[in-house]
Amino acid sequence: MAENGNNNIEEKEKKQDTAAPGKELDKQEQAKPETEVQELRERMLRLAAEFDNYKKRTSTDIQRSRLEGKAEAIRPLLGILDEFELTLIAASKSDDKKLARGVEMLYANLTETLRKEGLSEIKTDGSYDPYVHEIMQTKESGESEGRILEVVRKGYTIGGIMLRPASVIVAAPRHEENSNETNKG
Repeated sequence: MAENGNNNIEEKEKKQDTAAPGKELDKQEQAKPETEVQELRERMLRLAAEFDNYKKRTSTDIQRSRLEGKAEAIRPLLGILDEFELTLIAASKSDDKKLARGVEMLYANLTETLRKEGLSEIKTDGSYDPYVHEIMQTKESGESEGRILEVVRKGYTIGGIMLRPASVIVAAPRHEENSNETNKG
């Protein structure tokens, strides 16, 4: 029986020894799911943010593609627009006022439709800008150097996409001839 009593004491000690580590395990086991939940939550938030960025990027890409498609469709019409302007000038000089009015209406309708699609004319009042103007010729003038004197062909953009630069004639500096020659002697 003494052995039986000793066994009971040893079992109690084992239970006490295992009880203390068990409490630590319980705390670790409880902390582990909380950190897993926190990690999963952070991962989910990162994925949600990445998905939002993907949607925004995709939307931007789609809008840009549409705009580039419009640009490619409108670019060939610029020559027709130029010819309409020449026709408008010729029709205004004609004796047939009905013809002139008809051409004016067609031109106004075409330009308004293209404007609604985003076409805008490049401004040519002011100084030469190498990003939007193309110099066709320079002329000596009383104007400051680089000042646009005349527009040869209008330039256009659509939504920030250059369709065609404006062709311009710009002022060149005046070359004043020096009539005084230096004496060699």
